[in-house]
Amino acid sequence: MNKELKIRFWEIDSLRGLAIILMIIYHFLFDLNYFNIYNINLSTEFYWWFTRFAASIFIILVGVSLTLSYSRSLMMNSNKQKSLFIKYLKRGFKIFFYGIIITFITWIFIREDFIIFGILHFIGLAIILEYPFIKYRYLNLVLGIIFIIFGIILSYFRLNFNLVWIGIVPLNLSTVDYFPILPWLGVVSIGLFLGNIFYRNYKRRFYLPDLSQNKFIQFLSLLGRNSLTIYFIHQPLLIAVLYLFGGLNISILLN
Repeated sequence: MNKELKIRFWEIDSLRGLAIILMIIYHFLFDLNYFNIYNINLSTEFYWWFTRFAASIFIILVGVSLTLSYSRSLMMNSNKQKSLFIKYLKRGFKIFFYGIIITFITWIFIREDFIIFGILHFIGLAIILEYPFIKYRYLNLVLGIIFIIFGIILSYFRLNFNLVWIGIVPLNLSTVDYFPILPWLGVVSIGLFLGNIFYRNYKRRFYLPDLSQNKFIQFLSLLGRNSLTIYFIHQPLLIAVLYLFGGLNISILLN
């Protein structure tokens, strides 16, 4: 394999790691409030922007990472393009299935607010839907803007039928994690645009000082490379910490 194709871009991994840290911070505050350990008003404008900032970093990087993976696969084997769709179809279904597991777990423990269509459901489906557009640049910029605007418009409607996955929200929706196709597919499209501009053909197209040996950057990169695993284990760990420090009665989760 070409040595260049073995390179990981530390800035991508570390930004994903930063998004993971922000997510853990928010979920810790959410747990404190949800389980009535400490009253925190998470409906303020600050927390609204905080969650969307963290999610936007993570989801933009989904698009950037798709372009890196795609160009890397083509450069490794130029005759492999026809089989790439199967690769991303399998990857998308795998992540979507993980989302189904999260749905099942949350239905058991927090039934009234269980996750119907969360970030893993969204990412899994987005990988499949975005495959035809991976190699485009400005088309993705245009589509991204359209998807975001259309999704914002949809968010103002509350209807009595359920197309929750696309962004048409039913009247009485209550869920602790919600990432509909619109507007968030637009954020992935923006990521595809950025990936094809700044990392075309699996090469960084801008100058960046090498911080890959910095200990803090290495820590962030480690988190970023293991983001899916961290997503799965962080909530059970947070709940365990709250229980060990006496802040949570475990029977709450079993009722």
